[in-house]
Amino acid sequence: MSQHLDKFLNNLEIEKNYSEHTLLNYRLDLQEFFVFLGHDRIAEVDYSVLRRFLAEMRAKQLKPRSVARKLSSLRSFFKFLQREGVIQKNPASLLLTPKLDKPLPHFLSEEDTVRLIEAPEGDKSSNLRDKAIFETLYSTGIRVSELVGLSQGDVDLIGDLVKVFGKGRKERIVPIGAKAVEAIQGYLAARKHTSEAVFLNNRGGRLTARSVRNIINKHIKKAAFQQNVHPHMLRHSFATHLLDHGADLRSVQELLGHVNLSTTQIYTHLTTEKLKSVYEKAHPRA
Repeated sequence: MSQHLDKFLNNLEIEKNYSEHTLLNYRLDLQEFFVFLGHDRIAEVDYSVLRRFLAEMRAKQLKPRSVARKLSSLRSFFKFLQREGVIQKNPASLLLTPKLDKPLPHFLSEEDTVRLIEAPEGDKSSNLRDKAIFETLYSTGIRVSELVGLSQGDVDLIGDLVKVFGKGRKERIVPIGAKAVEAIQGYLAARKHTSEAVFLNNRGGRLTARSVRNIINKHIKKAAFQQNVHPHMLRHSFATHLLDHGADLRSVQELLGHVNLSTTQIYTHLTTEKLKSVYEKAHPRA
């Protein structure tokens, strides 16, 4: 079964440009299924076997989202095996996905966003870099994985545009604001190392997503924030603040790089909650 798994993951990487993180999750999910399967042949797996596996997952009290991810892994794997002629029928095609509640994304107020962006102070190269990171994340709404992948050729500091390679290596162009451009220019002029990458660590290598999380944590402690802040909150704040100031949903969808509008619509719930709060405070008979 390991040869089928390797071929399947290789197919996802080459044909669908899946990220390393996604490929690792698929591998772990399917290896867990193989352990459950024991010495049974993959061709003998039917709907009832998959039902027993999912029942075992639920017995372990896994969250519905984790069960849904394992189900997605199984569906994709058996669909691949059917296409390759290893099996005749796809036993996973009849499995139902558990209903998932979409949690509302956490975001910063406009005041707290400014506090975070201005937390790195002074002319040290590392502080200039950190401020440029915060400005860029909030100005463009790009993911941290997209930020650390930026090269200087991707950033047009004259045309105020950034070329981003998102999920599945899909390319999109997003505008970048004047304050972010100024911050990047200041950082690039001050840094000691030369590199094609925009954001570097202290040794001159390209920053990682983990490094960005550590940078944010450092400045969160320094600014004495009362709430837990993670890098993705700047992306959530970007989308929420745009909608609060009248941006249309389709434009925000394009800026975020969402394939489906329904993914972007989660932010309208945040603005609705804000309107309800204002209404309840202001209306005499609310």
